[in-house]
Amino acid sequence: MRAELVVVCLWLTGAATSWAQHGGPRLETFRQSRSRRETSRTDGAEGPKTGSPMFKRSPDMTKSPMTKSEQLLRIDDHDFTMRPAFGGPPIPVGVDVQVESLDTISEVDMDFTMTLYLRHYWKDERLAFPSTNNQSMTFDSRLVKKIWVPDMFFVHSKRSFIHDTTTENVMLRVYPDGNVLYSLRVTVTAMCNMDLSRFPLDTQTCSLEIESYAYTDDDLMLYWKKGNESLDTDERISLSQFLIQKFHTTTKLAFYSSTGWYNRLYIHFTLRRHIFFFLLQTYFPATLMVMLSWVSFWIDRRAVPARVPLGITTVLTMSTIITGVNASMPRVSYIKAVDIYLWVSFVFVFLSVIEYAAVNYLSTVQERKERKLRERLPCTCEIGQPDDMAVDPQISGYGTMDFNMTGNYGMPENGGRPDRMLAQVALNPQARPRANVNIWIDTHAIDKYSRVLFPGAYVLFNIIYWSIYS
Repeated sequence: MRAELVVVCLWLTGAATSWAQHGGPRLETFRQSRSRRETSRTDGAEGPKTGSPMFKRSPDMTKSPMTKSEQLLRIDDHDFTMRPAFGGPPIPVGVDVQVESLDTISEVDMDFTMTLYLRHYWKDERLAFPSTNNQSMTFDSRLVKKIWVPDMFFVHSKRSFIHDTTTENVMLRVYPDGNVLYSLRVTVTAMCNMDLSRFPLDTQTCSLEIESYAYTDDDLMLYWKKGNESLDTDERISLSQFLIQKFHTTTKLAFYSSTGWYNRLYIHFTLRRHIFFFLLQTYFPATLMVMLSWVSFWIDRRAVPARVPLGITTVLTMSTIITGVNASMPRVSYIKAVDIYLWVSFVFVFLSVIEYAAVNYLSTVQERKERKLRERLPCTCEIGQPDDMAVDPQISGYGTMDFNMTGNYGMPENGGRPDRMLAQVALNPQARPRANVNIWIDTHAIDKYSRVLFPGAYVLFNIIYWSIYS
């Protein structure tokens, strides 16, 4: 046992001697070479002085490629799931909006579509960083997911999205003192409750509402950064059916019974509808159809194939116009201004058809009575002209006329027909003149009155209509 220990000790002693002979000089050589380099650096040219500008100017850490932005902002050192100054007063978040376009406004869906730049301003001291030249740092959407940002949403919105071509349109700018600018480009489709009772002579006011989803007014205070000047619009914005009158902003508090009070920002814009399109497409055709129905008043009442198709055609055309207008409108439960105009015009056209039916019916009844009188009474019929109306009906002495001549009574020789005629029929040849009966026949009175009453009433309706709705 002792012999084995002696052998092990001799072997270890030999190994140590061999390392000293081979490794020692190499280590010594490395130390000597390092010493020579330090000596040559010290003995070389004299370095820059302590007072030189190079030592006075310290590098800007925001522009240093060796420092990561997350390390500079100390993102890992804080919990950004909590709002800034948690537990303290509500954090103020300023908002301004630049409207890029107002795309569509739909009366059927009761909504509008708008594209805008939404910008938020707040201060988060956790993001403050040292900087000698006060330069800000700009980031894209990748850093937005790692820090706290306001949880804004659009109230009463139907659809909305952030543009992502060619990259997601999100910008984050952080200043050395911790102020943050958060901007994004959004297209939103929101509700607009329209009152169409004056359509198409109406003016609509729609609103886009912005609110925090989670933070009540105890944690977050929304406000317009520059008041009404916080809303900027592009001067090139135009709509086909509307004229944009004005944009303005307001701020109110919204209450939810389950969660509390929230600050809500409003963007109001007022639109006035262009009337010229509807004048060409609706009002002028309806007016022309009404005027066309008046032509039948100048057509002979016996020309049934001419007057009846004219009346039916105008009625069907008005029905088509009304159907076309209602097809592009929502099914509201109240009457619109255009409905009043179209239905009154329809009534005028319909009455022109009824007018001819009345004329034709009364003429037929009158002719039937005259025919029965000629068949039943073998009397002497005395026909007087309109000037004879002043003659006392008790006075007889008119010239007699053969009964066979009454088939064309009252018809002038030139083929025309009289406007009025007086037929005096003796009910009994033995009766005294007092028993004579005067029958007033005026088959054209309705047409004559209609030529004046229909246009006059329609003109009066138009004056009242346009004075109310203009």
